[in-house]
Amino acid sequence: MSYSGLSILAVVPARGGSKGIPRKNLQKVAGKSLIAHAADCALAVDWIDRAVISTDDKEIAEEARNAELDVPFLRPAELATDQAKSIDMWRHAWLESESYCDTRFDLSVLLEPTSPLRRPEDIETTIKTMVGGGLGSAATVSRTPGHYTPHKTLTVSDRGLIGFYREDGETFSRRQDIPAYYHRNGVCYAARRETILDKGHIIGPDCAAVIIDRDLVNIDTPLDLELADWLLKRP
Repeated sequence: MSYSGLSILAVVPARGGSKGIPRKNLQKVAGKSLIAHAADCALAVDWIDRAVISTDDKEIAEEARNAELDVPFLRPAELATDQAKSIDMWRHAWLESESYCDTRFDLSVLLEPTSPLRRPEDIETTIKTMVGGGLGSAATVSRTPGHYTPHKTLTVSDRGLIGFYREDGETFSRRQDIPAYYHRNGVCYAARRETILDKGHIIGPDCAAVIIDRDLVNIDTPLDLELADWLLKRP
């Protein structure tokens, strides 16, 4: 089943290196690896024609195969460094997948394994929002807690003195007075072919926001793994 006759590729990015948690993408929450959680969501969306892993790591590639993702290539080392850009990785995965599948994909979704609380409907909503709005891309976002916004952010000088990041920061004592800010949560990015291959951006002037208003965890620390495990197991 296709959506609006579009050919759709899902890409799960998972390099082997990780600073905060060794072998992070192979870590398990609620009994499944982060790779498997991403794969399950991708495979549950009927609109997705192919779902591939982009990795430089053979062990991750094997885990992806076990989770029924395609492994048509290994990511080049230069696209698996800390300095490598996501847009370059996505472009490489897109072109390699088209060559492997002998198919031109109209759009693609990027599903980061570090967001294990995604749901298949999140992917569907992101695709529908982008396509329905005639936009080049879309990204899921969450509202930023008030104490993490620029209005509440503090600075510390070389002398150890506290200051406000914003000059008017002192005037925002009530959370409800702070404007809404949002941050990317990694649940889903969607983009048209020309957005990634020609324009070379993910979040640009025609990128739709898909707001997710529920508990999510982006895995960066061991505590995040414990929290995600608890959230996935709770009734």
